[in-house]
Amino acid sequence: MAVIIDEQQQIFHLQTQHTSYIFQVLPTGDLTQLYYGARLTDPVNYQNLGKVEIKDATTGVMAQDQEWQFDVLRQEYSDLGHGDFRQPAYQVEFADGDRITEFKYQRYELQAGKQRLAGLPSTFAEAGDGTQTLQIYLQDAKAQLTLVLNYTIFEQQDVLVKSVQFQNQGSQTVQIRRALSLQLDLPDRDYDLLQFPGAWARERHLVRNPLHAGVQSFGSLRTASSHQHNPFFMLARSQTDNQQGEVYGFNLVYSGNFMDSLEVDQFDTTRVLVGINPEEFSWQLQPQANFQTPEVILTYTQAGFNQMSQQLSTFYQDHLVPQRFAKKVRPILINNWEATYFDFDEKKLLAFVDQAQKLGIELFVLDDGWFQGRNDDTTSLGDWFADKTKLPQGIKHLADAVHQKGLQFGLWFEPEMISLESQLYQEHPDWVIHVPGRQMTPGRHQYVLDFTRSEVVDYLFDAMSQVMTATKLDYVKWDMNRYITELYSPTLAPQQQLEAAHRYTLGVYQLYERLTKAFPEVLFESCASGGGRFDLGMMYYAPQAWTSDDTDALERLWIQYGTSFGYSLSMMGAHVSASPNEQIGRQTSLATRARVAYFGDFGYELDITKMSVEDLATIKEQVAFYKKYRTLFQFGKFYRLQSPYAGNQKQMSWEVVNDDQTLAIVAVYQILKEPQVLNSRVRLAGLKADQRYQINDSSQTYYGDQLMNAGIVLDNLPPKDPDFQARLLMVRAV
Repeated sequence: MAVIIDEQQQIFHLQTQHTSYIFQVLPTGDLTQLYYGARLTDPVNYQNLGKVEIKDATTGVMAQDQEWQFDVLRQEYSDLGHGDFRQPAYQVEFADGDRITEFKYQRYELQAGKQRLAGLPSTFAEAGDGTQTLQIYLQDAKAQLTLVLNYTIFEQQDVLVKSVQFQNQGSQTVQIRRALSLQLDLPDRDYDLLQFPGAWARERHLVRNPLHAGVQSFGSLRTASSHQHNPFFMLARSQTDNQQGEVYGFNLVYSGNFMDSLEVDQFDTTRVLVGINPEEFSWQLQPQANFQTPEVILTYTQAGFNQMSQQLSTFYQDHLVPQRFAKKVRPILINNWEATYFDFDEKKLLAFVDQAQKLGIELFVLDDGWFQGRNDDTTSLGDWFADKTKLPQGIKHLADAVHQKGLQFGLWFEPEMISLESQLYQEHPDWVIHVPGRQMTPGRHQYVLDFTRSEVVDYLFDAMSQVMTATKLDYVKWDMNRYITELYSPTLAPQQQLEAAHRYTLGVYQLYERLTKAFPEVLFESCASGGGRFDLGMMYYAPQAWTSDDTDALERLWIQYGTSFGYSLSMMGAHVSASPNEQIGRQTSLATRARVAYFGDFGYELDITKMSVEDLATIKEQVAFYKKYRTLFQFGKFYRLQSPYAGNQKQMSWEVVNDDQTLAIVAVYQILKEPQVLNSRVRLAGLKADQRYQINDSSQTYYGDQLMNAGIVLDNLPPKDPDFQARLLMVRAV
């Protein structure tokens, strides 16, 4: 069983295949966290797990002739006001200013399967697959409030999903000041925090530091998960690496303001808090209403970072992303943006399509500039109908021509934005997010629509649906190119203005929900100036995202390496662009650019109508190669072999392996060359120890254990070869 309940001791033991999560109801009615880690055989000596020393100079309460000190206890979901002075998981304020709650255990419910959340992206499972959902009900009798702690145990993937719901059964409105989704109190501080900060065009770079006393916190107040920080993070023992060691992984299924917080207290225990950022958040909970927090995905392994990433990747595929696309290979695309920008017409676009067809490319994506009056980035956002100057016969005519050539057709939208120079703004200036009487701050010459208003969502659904229906659209690139400033909505009462950020995010989800239900065959790709909203909230609707606007092959090594810890290869848009690279100016070979982009959803962003015969022949070969091994690249088991963060950062490598371990593709990237160095040795992973393998059609064979433990020795590149070289090793069982 996934959930074992000791009714007498009121202990809940949540088991996955390799982990145990255990908590208990105290005599006080509060919940204490006993254990989360490697699976324990039941029955467990709970007295040993729950043993707590009484500390001096610490407040406590008495129950059953025993003192309970909340500042010492590891708790499941803590408040502030009863002696626990660490950061709380929640806080509620009542009409008289009282901020003290007394939620006590009431009952539990255990159900098979996992229901989706209403209005929020969420995980899911069928009732018959062994998944179980436990709900713990806590009640504040005085306030007539109920707190529901939700736990879903995904046994096969070693994943636990947590969320919280506040229910107001009273007659008075209460104000939720803080409502985090997950609290985990760990018994020591001997962990490294691995997080993934960055900036535009430099997203999700791995940073690893040991925990220290006090609060360490990161997050976003940009009304998006942001380029600067990602909701995913890990806690690992200092010796943990890709191949071995203890690690916890945390990922929030949310796309708005978030906070990940870790606090090491005076007793060297660690509190982890994850959820909606309490800054710029409050929620009026009306009588008989509920508030649901986003879900947090939690996983643990003793087998290192690669195993943790693989657990999450399998879990996302089976229980998070749209199932229509979960195992469906993604098309190879060509996007016109870096080739044409706003300067195109139908003739130029069809020349792209003709060339793409000859190369074997499957999807043509028309990016920004196709709609009314859009000749630069100062106008027209919100006017989602074709520009008749560029497309005199309309967008449908172009789409039909693309489909007749045998290619799929995709379009760029930026639904959340509006230009002051647009028909939409002339008709609805009140739809722009702004504070009346205050200066508006533009970003990229554009402003943001108020997604807290249902009429805005209705308008966009109708406008986009008309285009999608007329074009029989196959793909949508949903962009979001600026964060929100001057956040205020006239539709909300003054005391509700701190709800605006969360309500905006819910509005975005509502539009996604309506469009994906109306057009289930359309593949959505999320984009936010590249990787500014690379999160699981987006992946629930759009199973892939543009990983970064930076397409330089070398920079992408760091970006894709960091992203791979918490996300699947099939979630990463990875394209070949022109050289010298537009963002960096670096020159790399066409082969190197492709061998980086293969490890994701492959495509091109360059002018294929102006390339040499030799380069076009190379692209045709690359397209054919990727098609042959696409399933492996997108859905294979991924291993990070050599880190670009380790040593002198001169070489890195990674690998994908198929399910039956008969085929692996290893990429070795020589970042910078050095004189007088030993030959490179790369240790592979994920092979069968007693199976013989052949590499790149060599006549020599090697057992899997040799390739994994001793490694394969690669000759140094010839002196004449430049930096930034990439080699592929095709490893086949014989």
